[in-house]
Amino acid sequence: MGDCCNGTSGRAPSPAPAPPSPPMDVDRRYMKQVFDNVHNNIFLDPLSLKFIDTEQFQRLRDLKQLGLTYLVYPGAVHTRYEHSLGVYWLASESVQSIKKYQGSELDIDNFDMQTVKLAGLLHDIGHGPFSHLFEHEFMPRAVPGSSWSHELMSVKMVDHIVDEHYIDIDPSRLKVIKEMILASSKEHAMPKSAREKLFLYDIVANGRNGIDVDKFDYISRDSRACGLGCNFEYKRLIDHMRVMGDEICYPAKEYLTVFKLFNTRADLHRTVYTHAKVKAVELMLVDALLKADDYLKISSYPLDPAEYWKLDDTIVKVIETSHNRPLKESRDILLRLRRRDLYRFCNEYTVPKEKLEYFKDVTAQDIVCSQRGGPQLKEDDVAVCNIKIDLTRGKNNPLQSINFFKDYASNDKFPISDERVSHLLPSNFQDRIVRVYAKKSELVETVSGAFENFQLKMYGIKAQVHDTPEKKKQRRL
Repeated sequence: MGDCCNGTSGRAPSPAPAPPSPPMDVDRRYMKQVFDNVHNNIFLDPLSLKFIDTEQFQRLRDLKQLGLTYLVYPGAVHTRYEHSLGVYWLASESVQSIKKYQGSELDIDNFDMQTVKLAGLLHDIGHGPFSHLFEHEFMPRAVPGSSWSHELMSVKMVDHIVDEHYIDIDPSRLKVIKEMILASSKEHAMPKSAREKLFLYDIVANGRNGIDVDKFDYISRDSRACGLGCNFEYKRLIDHMRVMGDEICYPAKEYLTVFKLFNTRADLHRTVYTHAKVKAVELMLVDALLKADDYLKISSYPLDPAEYWKLDDTIVKVIETSHNRPLKESRDILLRLRRRDLYRFCNEYTVPKEKLEYFKDVTAQDIVCSQRGGPQLKEDDVAVCNIKIDLTRGKNNPLQSINFFKDYASNDKFPISDERVSHLLPSNFQDRIVRVYAKKSELVETVSGAFENFQLKMYGIKAQVHDTPEKKKQRRL
């Protein structure tokens, strides 16, 4: 990410910063130094290396951070492995920043620092193949009603690694690490053990207001990999964070920096994560995995951590190179992917603001039932993508969940009220987009017509007309 995310825009020129030093109170002889293309030198402590040097953690090298996005953004081939090292390092930087200025006041010790770093290192150890696609698209359809999540799996994997490799770690530390991994999950309330030093639980995965080093790293890393600019300066937030009461607060003058965090994340969702072709590719992959599931039992792997670590992105190659008849349909879909014969984008619409509160996901059946003419559609002819893009707090302004302070002489904390926020910032904080695809190119016009009928029935307005390859071809003729 280089200068675009760590720049000094608006500041007087200053000498180049000194290279980062290893964390305090650790003998350098036992540290390992690795170079990262986002954060430069990262120093790994001995206990962290015990986790890193396992087959379960090394598996993250075979999980692309952005799944199949590289088929649209060729540079997006970075992995969960380097992201996990980045979060480890930023967690270390954050807790050291707090200790530097408030260490004695808050009684921050080496136990706290090591625990937060390990939570950052291991927070994604439970991710499945192809990033969030496995969790949010494949598992709910393969195991209807499943409450499986990568956070819960991460906790199971941490326990498995400790048991499998006989890692000597304090049980109380292990307990807090797992609680910190789950801290962003809405299903898990803050544990009783977190009543003291509650602010430490907000560093890696912040369920209270969404500001955490996980976002700092993936926003910088994903922007760099996809060749996009990034004007969010996470270093400013790390340098200026201050604990007040039981939470991390920020100087009021940095409210725009905080807003850029959420806005940059939303831009990545809009331009990268939910790009029309990226979603087409993902819809196809999910179909391929579902058709292979009965034979390969992919959805059973999360039941056993001892087996789960063997599941990664290479599952696609397993399917492609197999000659087994039960995998033929799955192979055919993957062959279409390789030949760029993708599901065809038909149209999309943004749900009107006043309808957001009552919105329900649109299904293929909804589209098929709205057909009025043309070849008779079946549900399997249509793919629907329901997209939600927000600033982490649904329809609410994320700044309302964050406390700020006037200056370091002040002991009062407060949210930024609406009247103090720039009028250039949005008044609406959530988009819902419904996007429809035809699985066969000859059905594009039929699916588009059915989708238009559906929108007329639901909202009384037509979808904005988007060019399809067929329409472009007709114009050329």
